[in-house]
Amino acid sequence: MYVGGVAVADTVRPLLVWEVPYYPTYYFPRDDVQNDLLVPTSTTTHSPSRGDARHFTVKAGDEERVDAALQYDNSPIEELRDLVRFDWDAMDAWFEEDEEVFVHPRSPNTRVDILPSSRHVRVELDGVVLADSTHARALFETGLPTRWYVPKVDVRFDLLTPTKTSSGCPYKGRAEYWSARIDDHVVEDIAWSYPTPLPESERIAGLVSFYNERVDLFVDDVLVPRPHTKFS
Repeated sequence: MYVGGVAVADTVRPLLVWEVPYYPTYYFPRDDVQNDLLVPTSTTTHSPSRGDARHFTVKAGDEERVDAALQYDNSPIEELRDLVRFDWDAMDAWFEEDEEVFVHPRSPNTRVDILPSSRHVRVELDGVVLADSTHARALFETGLPTRWYVPKVDVRFDLLTPTKTSSGCPYKGRAEYWSARIDDHVVEDIAWSYPTPLPESERIAGLVSFYNERVDLFVDDVLVPRPHTKFS
């Protein structure tokens, strides 16, 4: 993990800690951290599960990241006491082996599979067809409903408007979004695409997907029930 071109921490013994249900956070053994780059501050924070943490500012070269590291010295979870956690967004770059990782650490419990399909996929909103294809690709990602990605030539872009929204995924890359307008009904950021996905997800490059939660999705003319997720 780097700040200002300096390796602040480098370990083969990271601990993955699930602070939230969706993905883990890296904790580094103190022996694998450049401790001379950590300057104690007066900041303390409290976690109901992990206890009280003291913070450090990371100083590397001309770069300074205030309160970007913390340690739970007296945590009720003994395994955390000698470990350091860094604020992901405050660091310049993170790597697993020699591959850069974006957005957040990858979960070992998450898998992404992408399969080409000749099934008939149709997307409707308020009874109006937004996409119709027999050349879709099905993306299966642990914990999420199947996402159907269709070629742009099979999408009604006259009903879509690009937005400034962007999101990142450590498995797929960075996405761009569109809103849909049907008469006076506008649904924001209902569709997205990964123009240059990460290598493991290259099969969906340039294809478009819609939130199953917010459209009527038909697969082989059968309506797929809308799932209930954090995107609903």
